[in-house]
Amino acid sequence: MAATEDSQRRILKQIAPISWEHPADRAALNALRRIPGFDLVLRKIFALFGERALRLAFKANAVRTSEKQYAWVHARLARVCEVLDLEKPPECYISQTPIVNAGAVGFGEPFIVLNSSMLEVLSEEEVEAVLGHEVGHILSGHVFYRTLLLLIFKLVLVRYTLAGLALGPILMALWEWYRKSELSSDRAGLLAVQNPRVTMSALMQLAGGTRGVDLDLDEFIAQSDEYREGGDLLDSVYKILNVLGQTHPFAVMRVAELRDWIEGGEYERILSGEYQRRGEKDDHPYREDLKEAMTGYQEGAREIFDEVDAAVDRLRGRISETFRGRKER
Repeated sequence: MAATEDSQRRILKQIAPISWEHPADRAALNALRRIPGFDLVLRKIFALFGERALRLAFKANAVRTSEKQYAWVHARLARVCEVLDLEKPPECYISQTPIVNAGAVGFGEPFIVLNSSMLEVLSEEEVEAVLGHEVGHILSGHVFYRTLLLLIFKLVLVRYTLAGLALGPILMALWEWYRKSELSSDRAGLLAVQNPRVTMSALMQLAGGTRGVDLDLDEFIAQSDEYREGGDLLDSVYKILNVLGQTHPFAVMRVAELRDWIEGGEYERILSGEYQRRGEKDDHPYREDLKEAMTGYQEGAREIFDEVDAAVDRLRGRISETFRGRKER
């Protein structure tokens, strides 16, 4: 896929977030929203102290971008919001942190936080892709639930261990949704910059970029293919276990998911103007989202079963060879 020049970047007027959202993300989030009173009660409780405390913390200990502070970040955020048709750009803060990362937090008026180390490692174009990713979280309505999850994790698990054990299964389910929401927002980041290589390069830098070191994107894509396609049954088990404690999917898998979405044709269709507009009737209902998500999980499970079958065949073959070798002796 060729890069899109800034002058040719398509403005996606009135694009509905459902256009880029991963089906597993939509299904899980819709399930949360359908709990009677869930949104209303939690918003009232946490809006009393959560967002105000968070915003004050960053106003006190971070630099807010503007035309005078980190002007290039401010300008690129404005361009991202123009492309994704977000009328009022969110506030953006730069926080002095050595971990290369970013986030969108808040309830009523979410804001974006970029860690300072990200500005040292990523190019300006890659930072713009990250800004598009975070704006995608805001437009999809992820930020409320993600902030809520982080607050629960800090307030409950850290202070009340027994409560944390009781909530363990629920939190694991929420973390799984949290990871799926990253896949949705990776797509939003791509739509914002409309340059697949820049978006995938940003993910590569987040995985292991270092200031002053040039990385090879094609080599990272090959690594992504190797991780996705290689390994035996035990490797598949390890892949599942490894991700359980992570807040984000592994970068190599995010690159693979993004490439699948591009190769499936949906990215090009959106750029050509074929996408759902805000306010239009949802032509992709919750049950269909759930069906798509379940299909994806079933396909994943089927792959594991196929690997189990192949592993058993290989084991049977090795046992037979060993047995024959002993008889020949």
